[in-house]
Amino acid sequence: MTSLFSWLRRIYSLDTLDTRFTSTATTNPADTRPASAKDARAHAIAQNARAPLWRTPEFFIYYLFFIFLVPLMFKTVVDASKESHPIYPTYSDLLSPGWIPGRLVDNSDAQYASFRDNIPYLVLLLIAHPLVRRIYSSIVSRASATTKPSNSSTATAGDAQLEQRMRFDFVFGLIFITALHGVSALKVLSILLINYRISKHLPRSYIPAVTWTFNICILFANELSGGYPLEKVAMLFAPGSGTTGDKGSLLVQWAQTLDNFGGIMPRWEVLFKITVLRLISFNMDYYWSVDYVSASPIEVCSPMVSNAGLPISRLDVELTQFHKKKQLDPAALSDRDRVKIPAEPAAFSGRNYIAYVLYSPLYLAGPILTFNDYVSQQRYTPLSRTRTRTTLYGIRFFFTVLCMELILHYIYAVAISKASPDWSLFTPGQLSMLAFFNLHIIWLKLLIPWRFFRLWALIDGIDPPENMVRCMSNNYSAFAFWRGWHRSYNRWIVRYIYIPLGGGGSGRGPAGAKQTPSTQSGIWSKFLQIRNFLMVFTFVALWHDINLRLLMWGWLITLFVLPEVLGGMLFPARRWRSHPTAYRWLTGLGSVGNVLMMMIANLVGFALGLDGLKDLLASLTGSYSGVAYMISCCAVLFVGIQVMFEIREDELRMGINLKC
Repeated sequence: MTSLFSWLRRIYSLDTLDTRFTSTATTNPADTRPASAKDARAHAIAQNARAPLWRTPEFFIYYLFFIFLVPLMFKTVVDASKESHPIYPTYSDLLSPGWIPGRLVDNSDAQYASFRDNIPYLVLLLIAHPLVRRIYSSIVSRASATTKPSNSSTATAGDAQLEQRMRFDFVFGLIFITALHGVSALKVLSILLINYRISKHLPRSYIPAVTWTFNICILFANELSGGYPLEKVAMLFAPGSGTTGDKGSLLVQWAQTLDNFGGIMPRWEVLFKITVLRLISFNMDYYWSVDYVSASPIEVCSPMVSNAGLPISRLDVELTQFHKKKQLDPAALSDRDRVKIPAEPAAFSGRNYIAYVLYSPLYLAGPILTFNDYVSQQRYTPLSRTRTRTTLYGIRFFFTVLCMELILHYIYAVAISKASPDWSLFTPGQLSMLAFFNLHIIWLKLLIPWRFFRLWALIDGIDPPENMVRCMSNNYSAFAFWRGWHRSYNRWIVRYIYIPLGGGGSGRGPAGAKQTPSTQSGIWSKFLQIRNFLMVFTFVALWHDINLRLLMWGWLITLFVLPEVLGGMLFPARRWRSHPTAYRWLTGLGSVGNVLMMMIANLVGFALGLDGLKDLLASLTGSYSGVAYMISCCAVLFVGIQVMFEIREDELRMGINLKC
C-alpha cells in the first residue's frame, strides 16, 4: 500500500507535470533532487514559508468538512441527473449510448465530442508520427555515417539534428494539413506566405505594427467569411450565377467541386486561431533577434564595442554581462533561456518557418511554443524529456480521461444547461452543483486535448509548456488563476502583449527588445495594470471567438479583478506580519468573493450566457432557503480556500513558487 501511494504521488507530482515548475534558470532539468536542494533561490523561498498547519486543531475541523461535504456534492448533482427527476425528459434526447452498462453518456458538448469521437484515430497518429520519424532518422543516420567525422563536436551534432528534424517536420506538416483541410491547405499556406513576407521584406520598423494588424484582420476575415469558400469567391468573378434554379457558370461549378475536397476537418478557420499565435511569434522573434548582441546566440562578445566597432548601448552591455555570468551551454539551456535567446539568423528560413507553424503534434490545439524555443529543442533534445517522465505523464493523462468519462456517464450538467430547463424545479443545492460541475467539465474538456497533444509532442522529442497547472477547484485569485489556466497562452500573452505594453517592469522583456524601465508606482501603476489587463482580455475574448458573449466575459474578468487589486492596496501583507493568522482569515474572506466572481464570469463566457446566468441566480437566491444555502456555501468555500493556502505553503517549503 505504501508503494502504491508513493507511485501515485510521483504521478501527480509537479516534476511529472512539467519540470519548469521544479527547476529554475540555473538548474539542470534532469536533476531529480527536491527543488529545495538545488539552488540558493529555492532555499530562500523555503526559508520564507511558515510552519505547516496540517496537524493543527483548525485543520482537523476542515478535514471533517471535506469528509462529509465532498461526497454530498457528488450525490446532489448525480440525483439531479437521474431519470426520475422531472427535468430528465427535456434533455434525454441529448444523451448518447455509453460504454458503462446501464448508463447513457452526456456527449452533447460539440467541442469535446469532436475530440472524444476521434480518440482512436488520434492514438494511431500519436504512435505513427514518432515511429515514422524514427525510421526516417535511422535511414538518414546510416546514409550520413560514412561522411560524419568520428570526433564531431556537440554543436556539429546539434546542427545535424536540427537539419534532420526540420526537414521531416516540413514535409510531414505539408502532408498533415493537406489531409486535414484538403484544398483549404492552399488557403492556409497563402496566409503563411504573406506573413513570412511581412517579416522578411518590410522595413524593420514596420514589422510589429503590420504583423499585428495583418493577423488580427485575418482573425476577423476568417470568421466573417466562413473560411473563404471557393464557391463564393468564384461568384465574385461570375456575378448573377449560382442563383435559384441556375447551376451557375463553369467556374462556380468547378469551385463547388473543389469545396467538396475539404479534408478531414473542412472548417480550417476554427483551428487557425492557434496558428495565428505562431505567426506572430515567428515575426516578433525575428524582429527582436536583429537587436541581439552576439553573432551567435551563445557567443560572448566584448562589453566595449559592437561587431561593427562602434560603442554599443547600455542594453547590449547588460546582455553581454548576462551571457558572461551564465556561461551558457547550448545543449542544456533552461526554459527561460530557450525562449529569450534568439535563434541564429540562418534559422529564420522559410522551410523552418513552415515546419514550426505546421508542427503536427501542436498544430491543432497547442500548447503554444515560441519559435526560439522550438528551434532550440529541435537542435538539442531538452534534458527534461526522459522516458520515465513521459510514461508517468501518459498514465496521468489516462487517469484524467477516465475521470472525465465517469463524470459524463453520471453527471449530465452540460445536457441540462443546453436544454434551458425550468430552473425552479431544482433545489438550491442541485443548482449550485450543476453550475460547479459544469465548470469542471469545461476545465476537463480543455485539459484533455491539451495534455494529449503535449504527450504526443513529448513522445516526439519536444517539451512544450503544460497548459493547466492546477485543478479548477484549487484557485482563489483571479490573477493567479489566469497564470495557470491555458498557461502556454498566458506566457505568449505576457511575452508578446503584456510586456511590450509596459507590464512586468524592466528587464523582463525579450532579449534584444528595447526596454522601458518602469518608474510608475502607487495608484497610477495599478491603473496601468488594470488598463493592460483590459486590453489583454479584450484580445483574448476576440481571439477565442468574435461574439458579444465572450467579449462580455473578457470585460467581466477585468471588472472582477478590481476587488482583488483594491484589497491588496487597502490590506498590504507587510502591515499584517505580526498577525499572520488574522491576515490569512481576512484574505480567505476576500478570496470567497473572488471564487464566486470567477465562477460567474466563466459561466457567462463558456456555459450559460448572460440570460442563462440571470435565470440561474434568480432561482438560486429567490427564496430564504436559497439565500441561507448561499451563505453556507460561502462558509464551505472559506474552508476550501484555507486548504488552498496551505497547499501553496507546502510548495514554498519545497522551494517552489508557482505564482498561481
